Amino acid sequence: QVQLVESGGGLVQAGGSLRLSCAVSGGTLSSYAMGWFRQAPGKEREFVARMSRRGTSTSYADSVKGRFTISRDNAKNTVYLQMNSLKPEDTAVYYCAADTMSRVVFMNVKAYDYWGQGTQVTVSS
Repeated sequence: QVQLVESGGGLVQAGGSLRLSCAVSGGTLSSYAMGWFRQAPGKEREFVARMSRRGTSTSYADSVKGRFTISRDNAKNTVYLQMNSLKPEDTAVYYCAADTMSRVVFMNVKAYDYWGQGTQVTVSS
């Protein structure tokens, strides 16, 4: 059974940085394309970033482009999301997700087969 566990969330002031981690167990990270999503209160879960299985391709939501960076360490079975220049509107629960089929359409939650439990990120103004 594949399990994803996020960590690294917390409270930070606007303009600050956080690095989220997602540890994968029960499976081989190099077999999955990996994504990060977030969900703010009262809103739908939205796409943030994605990295291809081999790490050769990345995609970002326009709202985070230039501020967030997704990376992966397949040897450690861990995916990261470096978040810089944080804004209050980045406040949300952040989830990592694994796509076992490297789907072409990947900004939808339905493209992912496994999900973590989420980690809260709060950015104060």
